[in-house]
Amino acid sequence: MPNRLSDATSPYLLQHADNPVEWWPWGEEAFAEARRRDVPVLISVGYAACHWCHVMAHESFEDLATASRMNALFVNIKVDREERPDVDAVYMEATQAMTGQGGWPMTVFATPDGAPFYCGTYFPRDHFQRLCEGVAAAWRDKRADLLDQGKRVVEALGAPRRLATSPPPTAADLDLAVQALIRDYDAVNGGYGDEPKFPPSMLLSFLVAQHERTFPFQSADEATPAALMAGGTAVAMARGGMYDQIGGGFARYSVDSGWVVPHFEKMLYDNALLLRAYTRLARRPAGADPAGAGERALLLRVAQETADWMLRDLRTPEGGFASALDADSEGEEGTYYVWTPAQLTEVLGEEDGAWAGSLFGVTGQGTFERGSSVLQLREDPDDPERYDRVRAALLAARQDRVPPARDDKVVASWNGLAIAALAEAGALLERPAWIRAARETADLVLGTHLRYGRLVRTSRDGRPGPSAGVLEDYANLAEGLIALHGVTGEARYVREAGGLLDTVLEHFGDGEGGFYDTADDAEKLFSRPQDPTDNATPSGRFAAASALLSYAALTGSERHRNAAEGALSVVPLLAEKAPRFAGWGLATGEALLTGPRAVAVVGEPGAPETEELVRTVLRWAPLGTVLSRGDGAESGGVPLLEHRTQVEGKPTAYVCEGFVCKLPVTTPEDLRAQLTAD
Repeated sequence: MPNRLSDATSPYLLQHADNPVEWWPWGEEAFAEARRRDVPVLISVGYAACHWCHVMAHESFEDLATASRMNALFVNIKVDREERPDVDAVYMEATQAMTGQGGWPMTVFATPDGAPFYCGTYFPRDHFQRLCEGVAAAWRDKRADLLDQGKRVVEALGAPRRLATSPPPTAADLDLAVQALIRDYDAVNGGYGDEPKFPPSMLLSFLVAQHERTFPFQSADEATPAALMAGGTAVAMARGGMYDQIGGGFARYSVDSGWVVPHFEKMLYDNALLLRAYTRLARRPAGADPAGAGERALLLRVAQETADWMLRDLRTPEGGFASALDADSEGEEGTYYVWTPAQLTEVLGEEDGAWAGSLFGVTGQGTFERGSSVLQLREDPDDPERYDRVRAALLAARQDRVPPARDDKVVASWNGLAIAALAEAGALLERPAWIRAARETADLVLGTHLRYGRLVRTSRDGRPGPSAGVLEDYANLAEGLIALHGVTGEARYVREAGGLLDTVLEHFGDGEGGFYDTADDAEKLFSRPQDPTDNATPSGRFAAASALLSYAALTGSERHRNAAEGALSVVPLLAEKAPRFAGWGLATGEALLTGPRAVAVVGEPGAPETEELVRTVLRWAPLGTVLSRGDGAESGGVPLLEHRTQVEGKPTAYVCEGFVCKLPVTTPEDLRAQLTAD
């Protein structure tokens, strides 16, 4: 049987390489084979860490009888949605249009030209077998109906679209978004919506920025609604079971509204975004942060543990970050993470076991399956030293369990998010190892994924994958490189970011101020994806707006600033109608209101006085402020650093807006005063 997936760089495709199903990778050869055989195409889309993808694989794709039907009746194509987000996007839109819902695994039956005529998600084996037989019979007996259905879907979804636009968001627009969010906020549990509940990663940054703009100097007993929502959500997530209480890092989402039981897969993008958000939430001293004085230590600890988890469990030998850890181990979801009272006692002894059970909410009844519990930390431990000892013992014992599988492909976009988060957090929290990791990741992605100004989306084991980069890859990598320049002072990262953003402007624009998610010379699908709303990660459009705005602040480029403002033109509508899905655009809108501010720090790298000025910027500047640093002698080609020299031989900071700068300052106190002035 042909094994066409064995050379894939996608771990998800490799998981299916030995199935009895005769899988084809996505490509014209598969569709040509369907035309030759005169059979429909079955497109199965998923990703390596997806629990229900594994279930359907075990039930159907590893079953000889089911595979035999599939092989006889269809040409079967397996797609990694993380490697081909464009393919996933167009067929997910079709699935949602036909069924009213979506998810993974996604199962699509299409004509040999790729037009979808029947869509769904997970199907149990018996149902799936009957479905395959039914689709084949309809193809034989009612083909005209299926072809007509596919044609109508393609015409509807492939038609040109016009998004309502307006000028860039105003303060009133952003304030309106907060009012809409208040109506959706879960005041009991934090977060938004009912079960399943997802971390509002992008919204947290917006809410922090909005709070600091409207009430920049809160006292410990005062807070804005934005602060209450951001701090309340972050604390609730940190204390619940969605956060790994002994290993660090967040799971994909909570299956309940109280953050108790997670869907156990851990994704790089979630943790990179949340590392950045938690660092921003707790960046200012007690009494000046939106979490309030009592919770800042918790949020700082979670940020530190999340970064350490990323470096421990997701770091690849080549210096990048793997995409995810699976939800399953030993064939079951969550086995690696849950505990029973007896297991705690076995590891810790009777006394510490009982104490840990009470602290982490492990009961005989359990919060998960078969009497097991997900660890929570609803209150701070009364004995911190005992807590550290118990936690270390449980982590060591857990490492003897069979760990979840790791999807070790490197995705350009998500590594860009990690670069930005580690660079900012490393400088602010004085963790130079995190900054080194960010630099190594940037160099890996630039060296492996970038050729002649164009990105490939993924790599594995240092080998580039086959898929072209999409908008979010260019934008999030550029954002990460700009943040890394601000922390390291390496001007080459600004040049690389500029090249990426030039490609965005040349190949992704829609001619109306927005952007498509794929390039104009990418593979043509029946619809060109263009989704302005955030999902698990920032939308490509809003990611581009953020990076373009930052680059404009560094360089003074009106072209890039105008493009950023054009990309933000949908924010006013979303601010009122759907702010939960526009967090990155709203946060970028807040940055636009501040100028955005740009700060040049010049001084000897590594000198305590220089590094303290950098930390002062990261701690006190409005979110969205762009940081650049140099030695005061050479600009490295970065316009913001030109003619910026040290004053009286001391490390110096220049606070600027639109390249109009305030008087240079040499002390953290004077710099803070300039940064927080109205």
